[in-house]
Order: sequence, then structure tokens, then C-alpha cells
Amino acid sequence: MNDTYIFNGQIIDGTGREPIANGALLVRGNRIIAVGQERDVPRPGQPHTSINAHGGTILPGLIDTHVHFMLEGLNLAQSMATPFSLVFYQAIDRMRRTLDAGITSVRDAGGTDLGMKMAVEQGLIPGPRMQISISVLTTTGGHADFWMRSGLQYDLVPPYPGHPGTSLVCDGVEEVRKKVRELLRAGAEVIKVCATGGVASPTDHPDFTQFTPEELAVMVQEGAYRGGIKVMAHAQGAEGIKNAIRAGIHSIEHGIFLDDEGIELMLAHGTYLVPTLVAPIGVLEAAEKGDVSEWAVRKARETVEIHSENIAKAYRAGVRVAMGTDAGVVPHGTNLRELGLMADIGMPPMDVIVSTTRLAAECLGWQDRLGTLAAGKLADIIITRTNPLTELKSLANPDNIVLVMKDGQVMKGQAMKGQA
Repeated sequence: MNDTYIFNGQIIDGTGREPIANGALLVRGNRIIAVGQERDVPRPGQPHTSINAHGGTILPGLIDTHVHFMLEGLNLAQSMATPFSLVFYQAIDRMRRTLDAGITSVRDAGGTDLGMKMAVEQGLIPGPRMQISISVLTTTGGHADFWMRSGLQYDLVPPYPGHPGTSLVCDGVEEVRKKVRELLRAGAEVIKVCATGGVASPTDHPDFTQFTPEELAVMVQEGAYRGGIKVMAHAQGAEGIKNAIRAGIHSIEHGIFLDDEGIELMLAHGTYLVPTLVAPIGVLEAAEKGDVSEWAVRKARETVEIHSENIAKAYRAGVRVAMGTDAGVVPHGTNLRELGLMADIGMPPMDVIVSTTRLAAECLGWQDRLGTLAAGKLADIIITRTNPLTELKSLANPDNIVLVMKDGQVMKGQAMKGQA
């Protein structure tokens, strides 16, 4: 089993502790064996691979807790004209761009199926480690119900063998229970629900409450029956957010109109908040190219400012914030723009890094193997050319991510490897 020795860099280990100067790591196979200063992590005696960080910063592989690999952009007319199978081939490049940005693990919040996840795991295509929801639960007329008032129905990914369709419309406790069970049968590792309206949907508003408390509670119950599978909630309106928290839902996605009572409930329940600050900005940027529907532009303009204000308030109160972008609404590979936006609302760079590593791993339930650089953890490691503590926004440029290692394999930056 070949050893890899990474040296000559500042280590930020993801825990929030002070950086380690003159740091080094020893990797054996797909596991980290030792982390510390070079004087404390000796080079292996046998032949090994060496990676010189050249004074850069060594971090855990970054984690995006909210992406959609089967989506890129909100141009509905273009999506409806795209051949079904083409989207799978497009997703390959989206996964590659995500890796190149330093994201080694993601939670896909709707669209990606079990076969795509397995293709990455089997090494058929390069991509980040995935936790998948497969589909999105919505009420009739809810956020993921793309029924148009023309009478036409649109589904981002229509049903096909092994995939029940991206948008699962369900109303009433027993119908919801059945749809959750269908998702679990298809291989969902997290349940995604739209507890409120949203920006991109045609017939609702982000503040609209969707699903009853009883319907939300049965989703949590069914996930618990299947080995503790969690529920993530697209939740933007205040009442829908609070309904989701009280039902025991694990993470609130977006949280645009989160109020003081909702923040207190999140603290009491230990609920994670996934801000996706870049998402409404991405909608407005796409609008400049004419690629977004009028209703999405109008709602995005309403929400951008209040979104930032309420996420800042939640962070200051101590809510656990896990980095997520809604990539797919914004181009894949631009994920780390989110870090600069998190800093803009008042999060210190180290807290932003922890949100993108340790806290994101905890949100996914993967903290035992990912999220920090520590002996025994999986060797998901990146090296940045710049110092994130002083130049956080520089990470938005993937060129500043000079090496990406996932599961002990170098996925980007092969030229940095040497034999010793």
C-alpha cells in the first residue's frame, strides 16, 4: 500500500483550531495516518509519493450540502427541448467541475439517481462523494410542482426505471408516507421536502406554507424507520420553517424569511441551516441573459436582501450553519462563491471554513470519516495556492485550488506529485 507524504504548507484542519505552520500529513491508502508539523510527521522510510504544497494551505476536502447535478440554469424552454439522455452526459462535466473547485463531497438535493452515484463510486466517472435524495416531495401547487397555468406539466427529470421522477406531488399523510417509501426503495439516503414555496416555482411564493405538520412528521418517522435517514427541507417562509423544525426535520435549506422564533427553535432542536446565499443572486445574473422566467426574477429581487439579514442573525445566535449553494441554479464549479457571501454577512473566515468542512460533514452524518484532517479519517484533502484566512474570496477561482485528493487518489494536480 503506497504512502503519500504532503508537506511544506499551512494546515487548516477543519476543527476551527489555529493553523499548523510548516505542516505535513501522511496518507496510507485512503486514510490519513498522521497530521502535524513536519518535525512531528516524519517521511516514510519506504518508497512513497511526495506532494510539496509550496507554501500553500492544506485543508480537508470541502463539502457542499446542497447541489443538483441534473440541473444547470433555470431556462425552462431549453430544458424542455433537451433530449432526455443528454442531461446524464452533461452531468459528467458538472461533477468534474465540482471536484476541480475543491468539493470532494456533496448532498444532491434532487435529480441524481442511485446509478449515477454508483458510477462515481465504481470509478467509471470522476465526481465527488454523494449523498442523494433522488426526488423532491411537494404539495399540489407547491414549489416543485411545475404545473403551468397553460395546463402543461413539466418535470426536470421525468420518471424512468429506478427513478420515480424529480417532483413527487403528494397530499395527505398516507400519500406522503407512500411517496417517502418509494424514495427509500429507490435508494434515497436523505428525504427532500418543499415545506414552503420558492423563487423558481410558477404558482407560489417563498413565504407560502406547504405540507401540514402531520405530513412533515410522517416523513421524519418513515426515515427513522429506515435506519435514521434524515429529512432536509426547502423552507423559505417563516411558518413553514417552524413547522419543519417542530416536525424534527434535520436541516433547513435557504431560510430566507427565518424569524426570531424560528431561530430559537433551531437552537433548541439542533437543526442545521444551509443558507445557499448565492442562489437568488444566480437567478438575477441569469436574468441578465434572459434565461429565467419573469416570476423567478421578481421573487429573487424580493428576497436577496432579507435572505442575507436573516442568515446573519441566525449565525450570530449560534445556529449551526452548513455550507450549501444550490449549485445547478448557479453553474457547477462556482460553488465557492458562497464562501465570500458567508463572510460578507459577518462570518469570520475560519468559521466559514468550519461550515464547509466539519459542520457540513456533521450535517451529512459523515463526521466519523470526513470534515477534518485527523488520523483515521478518509484522505479527502485539498491544497490552495492562497491563504483562505486572509484571501477567502480567492477560492471562488478554481485555479487557486491546486490539488484535490479524494479517498487517497489525486483527482486534480497530478503535476505536484513526486517519487521519493
